[in-house]
Amino acid sequence: MLVSLQLGSLIAPAYACGCGAMVVDRDSRVTVDRETSVVSWSGGSEQIVMRLTVRGNAPAAAWIMPVPHRATVGLGDASLFSELETLTAPVHEIRHYFWPRAKDWPFGGSDRASGSGAAPAAAAPVGVVGRERLGPFDVARLTATDPAALEGWLTDNGFELPDRLSTALRPYVDQKWEYVAIRLAPREKGGPLLGRLDPLRLRFASERPVYPMRLSRLAATPQSLGLYVLAADRMEPRGAIGGEPPDVTYAGRVDAGQQKGEYPALGALTGGKPVFVTAIDQSFPRPELIDGDHELRAAAADTPYRTTYYHDELLSVGPVPAWVLSLLGAAAVAVAAVLLLVRTRRRRPVAPPPPVTAPPPLR
Repeated sequence: MLVSLQLGSLIAPAYACGCGAMVVDRDSRVTVDRETSVVSWSGGSEQIVMRLTVRGNAPAAAWIMPVPHRATVGLGDASLFSELETLTAPVHEIRHYFWPRAKDWPFGGSDRASGSGAAPAAAAPVGVVGRERLGPFDVARLTATDPAALEGWLTDNGFELPDRLSTALRPYVDQKWEYVAIRLAPREKGGPLLGRLDPLRLRFASERPVYPMRLSRLAATPQSLGLYVLAADRMEPRGAIGGEPPDVTYAGRVDAGQQKGEYPALGALTGGKPVFVTAIDQSFPRPELIDGDHELRAAAADTPYRTTYYHDELLSVGPVPAWVLSLLGAAAVAVAAVLLLVRTRRRRPVAPPPPVTAPPPLR
């Protein structure tokens, strides 16, 4: 299973990051402050729970997401995200050192330093396989074999697609993927799209764990991606897909007891089964180089890992540095040794001189 976290930036009129692209009208602006997606995969079934935090002046926007098979859509559990953040958070530990450093007394006066799958082809260019209202969302589930036809349908239904997004959808059309088109609207009519939106849950078949990333190549600014992978084993991406090498920030197993007691939303997602959690961070300084979707595989070993920030502190006993006490102790021992030596010498008895024997008389 896979969990991902990704930050966004200003869009006009289209914004791409992570598993989809956001579209607004030509006169609007939307900032995606944060996109958080929880993706779970088990036995050929994949789920994505997606939550957006947005702000701007757009009265509505559309989120277009490609999926390898037909999807069902529902509302997700918002508490899942806070549980995952808590589970994989870095830890802070104190690491002591003995001898003073540049910022410690007597050098600097301070006593501490810190360290730091393909789906069946649709019969028509565009097919509407479902449309529903979920909370503030108008959700359309589509099939498409022609990106131009997809663009036309979305335009007719209030979604405005830029030409370059139509081109970017071509690889998914060639693979006969389908799409979920989600219209985002504010809770109050007439107001701008603003704040943290309710999470959406998508479920579809998938032969292997995959996170769609191709549309991110449309982004105009560097992108940052975080993936939380939940599976039977520690997981890793098959490649960098045009970004910096992925960096593992957490890896560890979560048993059924922990899910039941500490992480109930996570347990609901996994069915209460033990899982191995792998958190992966990756940056894309040049999004235009992204050349595929993230496919994940089991790592060579289930080696646990957790990001740890160390705070280096000078070892002290109360307010006194240990090295000072050590030197004072050594000096005291040396003085005591000298005094003992002197005292021992003073008390040593003086041996009497040997007796004088007179020589025998001469004859």
